Amino acid sequence: MASLIAARRIVVKIGSALLVDRETGHLRHDWLRSLAEDIAWLTSKGISVVLVSSGSIALGRGVLNLRLAELPLEQSQAAAAVGQIRLARAYEEVLAPHQITTAQVLVTLEDSTDRRRYLNSRATLEQLLSLGVVPIVNENDTIATDEIRFGDNDRLAAQIAVTVGADQLILLSDVDGFYSANPSEDSSAKRYDVIDKITSEIEAMAGDAGSGLSKGGMKTKLMAAKTATAAGCAMAITEGSPHSPLKLLEEGASATWFTADTDPQAARKRWIAAMKPRGVVTLDAGAVKALKSGKSLLPAGVAKVTGGFQRGDPVAIADASGHVMGHGLSRYTANEAHTIKGRQSQEIEALLGYPGRAALIHRDDMALS
Repeated sequence: MASLIAARRIVVKIGSALLVDRETGHLRHDWLRSLAEDIAWLTSKGISVVLVSSGSIALGRGVLNLRLAELPLEQSQAAAAVGQIRLARAYEEVLAPHQITTAQVLVTLEDSTDRRRYLNSRATLEQLLSLGVVPIVNENDTIATDEIRFGDNDRLAAQIAVTVGADQLILLSDVDGFYSANPSEDSSAKRYDVIDKITSEIEAMAGDAGSGLSKGGMKTKLMAAKTATAAGCAMAITEGSPHSPLKLLEEGASATWFTADTDPQAARKRWIAAMKPRGVVTLDAGAVKALKSGKSLLPAGVAKVTGGFQRGDPVAIADASGHVMGHGLSRYTANEAHTIKGRQSQEIEALLGYPGRAALIHRDDMALS
């Protein structure tokens, strides 16, 4: 079993059914305060925490008195607009007494499939975490449509875990783990403590959503587990309804852990190294030395730029003799990189007409041979 306090970065997914009372449509304030205590406990140990939280539609529909079991898309969007501001305020209010600053980050599926948006999301989340902020991430239900939405926050949480390089993803659910069958229908159903590999047999055991407020069933949780573990992030499914669910998990509460074969950093480096480069940046001797010591690639160290790459595209990194040292994701287009090559980072705004990022390729987006 994994220990939460051994992690460097944790993503926690919270479903609507945990946050909002199904009968009244009101927020479960006492439960949320207990979760805030858990988050404060983790952050006090130097662990970065990201929350992926549902609840905006569930809160908003209560305020707007929308009682249909399934809302039309436009009513869901309206409920989200009303509920999101209340949800963000609730998190701010419960975490502020612990001197924790929160941030609201709304995303859509397009933000993960479009490389520029993905890099922007990653850079924003990394900056927030470096400042000690706890980001509250949700799907942007106000503008999302059926064609572009994640459809459930299990998948969204897995994508966010990959984006921020989390060690662990915790899905707070209405069940205490993954079972061989629906435990409410089959008394002989077995709960798995650990799943090292998601086989076809495991996939066949998964069911669909059972709650009127939640959309994700075990099928989507398995999809999340596949995404997370492939990126080196272990994932747990545990019951979230008791107070202080994260402390309970650390103390041995029932759960199913999906293990990862590698760590997030190694998995990301492997992914970058496997991509086909769309250009080459050639470095001077000083930049070669800096990269070998673990530094990011600054424009000042670039001697030559070839290819027609866009921002976020993979490029080969070569020394002056043409030897390819590795690969990385460029934070600038080829034209922009050509304009700023050999120049100091503080000159970027004057050269490009807008303030850019200091590094042309950040060390986290680089895989050296």
